Amino acid sequence: MVYTICIGSNEHRRDNLALARKRLAELFPDIRFSAEADTKPLLLRRQALFANQVARFMSDYDAGEVMLRLKDIEREAGRTPEEKKREIVRLDIDLLSCDGKVYKPEDLKRDYVVRGLEELEEGMAGR
Repeated sequence: MVYTICIGSNEHRRDNLALARKRLAELFPDIRFSAEADTKPLLLRRQALFANQVARFMSDYDAGEVMLRLKDIEREAGRTPEEKKREIVRLDIDLLSCDGKVYKPEDLKRDYVVRGLEELEEGMAGR
């Protein structure tokens, strides 16, 4: 199955995205990442910029198992419900789609996601 995910952080952004990439690469060795993109927060009062990145990988895990592993990585980065209430997002990893099934349709329309997906598609064409 082919999975597409989005990674975001508005607290220690570079370090947390680096941790996510490291852990994801350990779990999914064929994973490919787009470039990081800095974005303004959506739907938050806290105005800290986000670093975002799109990634794609293949796995035999079902979507439920993949989501559990993504949540484990978020917790490892220190994400807590208390900080979420304060709009501190150390690490957010969302499953956008799997084999054509869309989990986050609004996210797939965001500029940085569209650009990241285009970048990943171009990378595949060059292989």
